[in-house]
Amino acid sequence: MDLRGFARSELPGFLVAVQFLTRLPLPFEVDYTPEAARASPRWYPGAGVVIGVIVGLVYWAAALLFPPLIAVLVSVAAGLVVTGGLHEDGFADACDGLGGVRSRERVLEIMRDSRIGTYGVLGLGLMVGTKVAALAAVPGAAVPFVLIAGHAASRASMLWVMASSDYVRGSGAASAVAGGIDQRAVQIGLGTTLLALLPLLFVVPFVAVLMGLAGLVAGHYLMRNRFERRLGGYTGDCLGAVQQCSEVGFLLGVLALVN
Repeated sequence: MDLRGFARSELPGFLVAVQFLTRLPLPFEVDYTPEAARASPRWYPGAGVVIGVIVGLVYWAAALLFPPLIAVLVSVAAGLVVTGGLHEDGFADACDGLGGVRSRERVLEIMRDSRIGTYGVLGLGLMVGTKVAALAAVPGAAVPFVLIAGHAASRASMLWVMASSDYVRGSGAASAVAGGIDQRAVQIGLGTTLLALLPLLFVVPFVAVLMGLAGLVAGHYLMRNRFERRLGGYTGDCLGAVQQCSEVGFLLGVLALVN
């Protein structure tokens, strides 16, 4: 397939992924078909690139005026605006549901509740605080590239769960795309992630990128092991929790080598 044919066939899935994972206003109506919905997870890393570019530009502009810590805070806030706090909300819900000794049914019930509890508040505060602290410690010139790579790779981590685990709800935010992960989806998601990582290689050592990926894998499995043992699979909130833990793991892994 030529490049034009590839773009024409994949554009609907990419646009649905951007529409689902962000609150960005698109200048035209998205053709939301079942086929585009099933194809959208392969472009979650691509949507991550879009998010990373936006927050990276916000950081760069803020860093012209403010100290690094303030610039990081502004960029993290921009990320919350762009995504609507979608994954942070899932992480908080997962913390509330998985934070105590409860039955599987009760965990699923709590995770569906829109209210946030003590575990969710504490977990979300620590998660956002760790992101800010890690980014503020990364050399300023590298931060935009770390943001692009981290946002893309952590959404590939979501795709990894969807390709190798079972969706445990009958309906929900992820039900439309559950089970729709094939070899093509994995190839496109992996390829997009590798492209997002390439610019980072020009500003940090190669081993730092490898450490970032190792941190991502560690964050992925720490959270995944928690919810799969309790639920026997994943929910939409679990995907958000995996994305957050993978992103923080990536940031800490990179920081361990460049600080």
